[in-house]
Amino acid sequence: MLAARPRTDLGALIRLTELADYIVPFTVRAVAELGVADQLVDGPRPVTELAEATGAHAPSLLRALRALAGKGIFTEVEPEVFGLTPLAEPLRTDHPLSLRDAYPLLAADVRAWAGLGRSLRTGEAAFPRTHGTDYWSYLAAHPADSVAVDRWMSSLTRLHLRTVLPAWPWGQAREVVDVGGGDGAFLAGLLPRFPALRGTLLDLPHVVAAAPELLDRAGVADRCRIVPGSFFDPVPAGADLYVLKTILPGWDDAEATAILRRIAEAMRPHSRLLLLEAIIPAGDVFDVAKLVDVHTLVLTGGRHRTRDELVDLLADAGLRLDRVVPTPTLTVIAAGPAGPELTSR
Repeated sequence: MLAARPRTDLGALIRLTELADYIVPFTVRAVAELGVADQLVDGPRPVTELAEATGAHAPSLLRALRALAGKGIFTEVEPEVFGLTPLAEPLRTDHPLSLRDAYPLLAADVRAWAGLGRSLRTGEAAFPRTHGTDYWSYLAAHPADSVAVDRWMSSLTRLHLRTVLPAWPWGQAREVVDVGGGDGAFLAGLLPRFPALRGTLLDLPHVVAAAPELLDRAGVADRCRIVPGSFFDPVPAGADLYVLKTILPGWDDAEATAILRRIAEAMRPHSRLLLLEAIIPAGDVFDVAKLVDVHTLVLTGGRHRTRDELVDLLADAGLRLDRVVPTPTLTVIAAGPAGPELTSR
């Protein structure tokens, strides 16, 4: 039986070409790093002025901005004069949900992405094979990249705070431990909203080094303890809430279970663990979790999970699902110690 001839759908061909393009993502990141959007706060400006203000090469910047304007990111209001659009506004540093730092263009990551094909054939992360060390060790040895990653996570945290804080009664707790909380951005956004709540930040020493300044700017340094350490070691015990925000996707099942067990060991009978995760839904529906799942494959070899897979991880660590609260960004998965005293709500 002859195979059916493929359809010639020019619209589909053009759309596929757009989706397969990495020019726009790279250009967005480079222009964000230059801070071009900050130079357009007071209105459109000629590209020559933008280049002078950002230290760019004017003819090259023109080529980049023309390309982005064709996608609705910036607008060419007259020849070689550019202004902001709704898609460009979040690239401003002063935007309340600024994403300027959310798109770092890191050479180490780019080199790792070139190995995605091998990852698809072997199931192994590309980053360790490319750089000779795992992702987390690389960041520890490269402070500039580590800071860029922290800023990226902080940018996303500002957005996450808008959605996950209304999804849980944080004010009913007295103490929250942010396990793997980076530079403290989540606690810096959480604690000011709940004056009676105290926080503990746990992460590696080189990661929490920037936390004191950030927490001080937020006015919560006196209510937040900083504990340098690893979540593979014992974590501070006895808190009401433990938070793992986008941590488990960075690790395989065995490592993720080890992290959860450390938290289970630290919990009291009525403590709660809050997983703030992007959960993979079934079917063809778009979800950002399906995209960043490939990102974790390239960098760490970890993975995002379905709800059932997370429930299985929790059970393996001696924890039981209590509540699931979807939000427009992350899902809040609450769990408590597995035992007769915990009833599902």
